[in-house]
Amino acid sequence: MFVSYNQYLEIYFCILEYYSIFTLLRLIVMVIISKAVLKEFASKYPDSEVALTKWYNETKVANWRNFNDLKRTFNTADSIANDRYVFDIKGNQYRLIALIIFRVRTVFILFIGTHKEYDKIEASKIRFKR
Repeated sequence: MFVSYNQYLEIYFCILEYYSIFTLLRLIVMVIISKAVLKEFASKYPDSEVALTKWYNETKVANWRNFNDLKRTFNTADSIANDRYVFDIKGNQYRLIALIIFRVRTVFILFIGTHKEYDKIEASKIRFKR
């Protein structure tokens, strides 16, 4: 199949436009996987809902490129190894562990629990459950 130069340019610019929009969207928001985990936890612990919603909203619009950027948003967050970070929720009443891949702006929620539940797990080795 032969493609003319004009057709080639048209295809090229369509692809370029698509990827530019995709790249722009990736620069605007962090992808959080998954909000359903937060909702499920909040239904079990209703007093956590406001704090989890606040965490979600602040995380979604964050522009984190590294842990220092994350600390500017959540100064009590800690790095616990293997790209995992722990967040204090509702004045440290609850703990949230997330795997964050800054390069692709993606946050995987690995664990949400009470402080007591958090103390029973090995936070640096917890894995994402589908």
